[in-house]
Amino acid sequence: MLRLFQKSIKTGIVTTSYPEQPDFPAEGFRGLPARAQEKCHQCGNCAEVCLSGAITVRQGDSNTSGVFWTLDPKRCLFCGYCAEDCPSGAITMGREFELAERAEMPELADGVKSESDNVKKIFGRSVHIRHLDAGSCNGCDWEMTTLTGPVYDVQRLGFDFVASPRHADILMVTGPVTRNLEIAALKTYRATPAPKLVVAVGTCACSGGICGKNYTSAGGVNQILPVDVYIPGCPPRPQALIRGLLKAVGR
Repeated sequence: MLRLFQKSIKTGIVTTSYPEQPDFPAEGFRGLPARAQEKCHQCGNCAEVCLSGAITVRQGDSNTSGVFWTLDPKRCLFCGYCAEDCPSGAITMGREFELAERAEMPELADGVKSESDNVKKIFGRSVHIRHLDAGSCNGCDWEMTTLTGPVYDVQRLGFDFVASPRHADILMVTGPVTRNLEIAALKTYRATPAPKLVVAVGTCACSGGICGKNYTSAGGVNQILPVDVYIPGCPPRPQALIRGLLKAVGR
């Protein structure tokens, strides 16, 4: 026991100061692709090689020169094929990875907003999370396990993982929701007491990703459950997960 204390004192504090201070990934990390308009030859190769259909290219009308190039972060795998196949070097792999976004919530009658607008007041600073694996490859799951370790330690931010959905405030769902797990996902959601939030973790959960929508996959969590926050990435980094959780509870 004394040796453990000595080692801890010698090691010092390893917990990151994120989100109070930026915590950028190591050099070489691939984030969201970026495109330089002036270099683009408008060949459309990027859209053709995109594995998940994240890139859309269409020609402008008679009054508009060039092409419209859009990138859906919820579909992007950060694979780099678009940058590798771009003959003019117009596309480069950026380092942007904090891509969490709230789902658009429609207004209710008389302009009344949905319950999610008051999440900060509802959930406060003590939030319980239940992880729901709906058919993932476990890449996102492994990133989530780091949140409970000493480096990221989400308990310092008021988040904690629980074993039962009956004790949870948030469901963090990974995977594109396979057909075999649709019923399990619905039962888990129904077992979670209201008020509750659903966070789609990873590209597959956000949009179906490379799996898409087919006879084995629902094509994204929002096809089965109402999603409050999307955290894109393949897989999303721990910092991106923290950013998404804070956004989910209005912090």
